[in-house]
Amino acid sequence: MKTILNSVKNIEQIFGVLAKKIQRPDLIFITVEKKQVLSVLSHLRDIEEYTHLVMITAIDYLEQGKFQILYLLHNYKNNTDLGVKTFISREDAHMYSAHHLWGQVATYQRELHEMFGIDFPGSPRVNENFALEGWEGIPPMRRDFDTLRYSQETYNFRKGRATNDPKKYMKKNLHKE
Repeated sequence: MKTILNSVKNIEQIFGVLAKKIQRPDLIFITVEKKQVLSVLSHLRDIEEYTHLVMITAIDYLEQGKFQILYLLHNYKNNTDLGVKTFISREDAHMYSAHHLWGQVATYQRELHEMFGIDFPGSPRVNENFALEGWEGIPPMRRDFDTLRYSQETYNFRKGRATNDPKKYMKKNLHKE
């Protein structure tokens, strides 16, 4: 744990950290300013040896009017994970592209663009369809997306299944005397 704490301490001293959460001895999450994210990711990759990008994801904080973007990195040498979080506005949902740091970043950014409507200017193919070919309207992973209305407008009505009391059903169908 000392090594991961040293990495976090270095980030705190060089870039500043808004928040830190020790999830377990081999996993820490830090929150940094949006403008610091690329510098922090570069430092973690090049200096602190967090060379593997595990994933990028987003969380919609609808009530607060913001998205949280999380980058999870892994250090094979120390077998530790470090999460870098930042917040962006929902109204102007764009984030700096990190595709130059890891090749797979462009894929994650395409997914976040399509599912949450977060733009990553300069990211390769970010505006191309990823999984929702021909999708129109609000991105489906935003919390204000109405799944019930969407299904009612998109699919034909289908009668639900009948439910049975298991005790009566078993007696009627299996234990005929």
